Amino acid sequence: MSLTNKTIWITGASSGIGEALAMQLSAEGAQLILSARRLAELERVKSNCSNQDNIKILTLDLAEANILANKTNEAIALFGQVDILINNGGISQRSLVKDTKLEVDRNLMEVNYFGNIALAKNLLPHMLEKGSGHFVVVTSLTGIFGTPYRSGYAATKHALHGFYDSLRAELEDDGIKVTIAAPGFVKTNVSVNALVGDGSKANVMDDAQAKGISAEDCAKAIIKAIKKEKREVYIGKESYGAYAKRFVPGLFARMIKKAKVR
Repeated sequence: MSLTNKTIWITGASSGIGEALAMQLSAEGAQLILSARRLAELERVKSNCSNQDNIKILTLDLAEANILANKTNEAIALFGQVDILINNGGISQRSLVKDTKLEVDRNLMEVNYFGNIALAKNLLPHMLEKGSGHFVVVTSLTGIFGTPYRSGYAATKHALHGFYDSLRAELEDDGIKVTIAAPGFVKTNVSVNALVGDGSKANVMDDAQAKGISAEDCAKAIIKAIKKEKREVYIGKESYGAYAKRFVPGLFARMIKKAKVR
């Protein structure tokens, strides 16, 4: 599938995987809508992309679910349609269950899950009306298996897998595609911006994160999956965990307790 002239809306586009997706997709001739909270960073990303006349900026905060319907209408109006939504925005976590306030879990769920599916639900009537659409959801391998220090984060990603598997089952025959992309460690600032137990930022780069694959390689794998209309793809060397969890769950349970995740 060619992505030339496809209108693609990317959330979390101001850095990391979202930025890498924007740069690679612009080079392929896609029309892009870049969204995140920080206008200056979105403008920086746009300035580094190809074909800037085909790129629009739409700021939004996934935590503000009450305005996402209006933001969706604004996104559609920018190019007249949205063919692909890459739901990439979100926040991570670095804290033990016993040290994590419930408000942190609620915050993670509000941004990573409710904000994410709000965009999908608001965009769905538009896609159904035109008879086609593609939801691309950047989750995490923690959406397949939980690890220490990620309880709330893993819960949001598990929730996304459940929601989009159901959406696919209901609407794939109506032209609505769903690709769930689950990366392992990617070298971005996700751990720096992750929430700790009291809700403040970690402000430190994990060793495991620093040794992860590049955002560019991750974006390349996601784009390949989009073109092939893959239903689900695991990305990174940690992908073995998804298969270990499925086929040797007892061994996996012992392994994950000792895994280097920070």
